[in-house]
Amino acid sequence: MLVNETAEKIKNMEIRGAGRIARAAAEALRDHAAASTERSAEAFRAEMERAAGQLVATRPTAVSLPNAVHIVMTSLEKARSADEAREGLIRRADTFISSSQTAVQKIAEFGSRHLRDGDTILTHCNSEAALSCIIAAHRSGKEISVIATEVRPRNQGLITIRTLNSAGVRTSYIVDSAIRSFIHEVDLVIVGADAVTVNGAVVNKIGTSQLALTAHEARVNMLVAAETYKFAPRTILGELIQIEERPPDEVLPDEIARTLPLVKVRNPVFDVTPAEYVDLIITEAGAIPPQMAYVIIRDYLGWGIDEFHKTFEFNHRYDE
Repeated sequence: MLVNETAEKIKNMEIRGAGRIARAAAEALRDHAAASTERSAEAFRAEMERAAGQLVATRPTAVSLPNAVHIVMTSLEKARSADEAREGLIRRADTFISSSQTAVQKIAEFGSRHLRDGDTILTHCNSEAALSCIIAAHRSGKEISVIATEVRPRNQGLITIRTLNSAGVRTSYIVDSAIRSFIHEVDLVIVGADAVTVNGAVVNKIGTSQLALTAHEARVNMLVAAETYKFAPRTILGELIQIEERPPDEVLPDEIARTLPLVKVRNPVFDVTPAEYVDLIITEAGAIPPQMAYVIIRDYLGWGIDEFHKTFEFNHRYDE
């Protein structure tokens, strides 16, 4: 798929979900590299950086997107020719796509162990990683039922209930504001993440933080399923994750909004759940308490201080 087409689909949420977005970006860079006719390493690198910048600019909150782009683009650093750079980038992109898919399988294996026979699970939004845990538990023979939220205003919950229905999992579908009414029927909450900060805070679909607060009040454990490439290394340096706000017409149609000149519609896509409301984060490296997020960034992802400076410079070029 062309970079322009992929960027547009990510921006318009035709491609959604942090993992799917990351893989789509890697695929677009791979295909763009394969189609490039540039003959010098310098020209090829400049062309690929423009393509990378276009992709990164589409969704400011999803850390998986710039992380995936960074992982793929670092293959260009030591290339001495356009052919070497092209081959290295394609190889790195294929490796990332494969490892991303494997990560979900490992998360399913680890996460399903925390789901007990007879549990009722509450989930919010459409997380590939979170659903993989539920479906893996179901396939292992555990009797699992799910309560899934609608997820206003884009109704991602509809994708979730279709996925669970196809997998044979009994599911109840509720509006977002009914969470507190049903929390005492719930044994465990499991959600995905768009980003995990160095202190273990979780950035995810709007409504996750109020779900976490409700679960905490009811003493229901909350698990977050997240691939390691969703951890945000630059938060170590104090950088805040930008919370995307989408067009108001997703919430209120323009024809109605025009009749309400004093009304301003706010449509943030994500919110931040404090680490103290999260019991475990399930990654492909294993299940960790949120306080260990720094260890994942430092040891598992291997980000040293030199890498932070290079990443800052790399992303700064995208902003220019």
